Amino acid sequence: MASSIISLQTSNLRSAFLGEKTGICVSSIPITRVSLVRKAIECKESRIGKQPITVPSNVTITMEGQDIKVKGPLGEMALTYPREVKVDREESGALRVRKSVETRRANQMHGLFRTLTDNMVVGVSKGFEKRLQLIGVGYRATLEGKDLVLSLGFSHPVRMAIPDGIQVKVEENTRIVVSGYDKSDVGQFAATIRKWRPPEPYKGKGVKYADEVVRRKEGKAGKKK
Repeated sequence: MASSIISLQTSNLRSAFLGEKTGICVSSIPITRVSLVRKAIECKESRIGKQPITVPSNVTITMEGQDIKVKGPLGEMALTYPREVKVDREESGALRVRKSVETRRANQMHGLFRTLTDNMVVGVSKGFEKRLQLIGVGYRATLEGKDLVLSLGFSHPVRMAIPDGIQVKVEENTRIVVSGYDKSDVGQFAATIRKWRPPEPYKGKGVKYADEVVRRKEGKAGKKK
């Protein structure tokens, strides 16, 4: 490491407040060069991404390059992998998602596409479902053909077309069961139903998920006499 010496002579500075000369002596100051060391970023392996995906016997997997197709008794789904990750099939029949390169984006895609692939396998074999409940006087739901009709206190009933791949059941006119093999579509349609009348915090009226906990608020108290 090389070093250099800088020496400053004594100088007379006039103080702005005291109006007098002050002698300042600065001693020799050693200056040392600073060297920077670059370290490669180590990307930890995703705890979710490294878990294997169990494939049931009634599910067929087809892989072509970065494309994967999953077919089961409930439907068929396909997914295209980015170049940062790839999927392999082990001798036991399970799927294993691996990183192709060691980058930060690859680490992010690793866990994401492992979850998407597992949702496809579970969806075509078992399916997903969301349960909703209607709470309120006069609130009810009925099925008319391929439409879901909701009475939610508006001046007119709310009519919703049921998309393809989604099944809807109505139980006791106040309970709705949304099911299907695509987890994203099931969650989106259930959220659309809830959006028409979200549960309010005072009396709890509205459309809520069956396992949802609505935080209640205390109403305004009358003026004390």
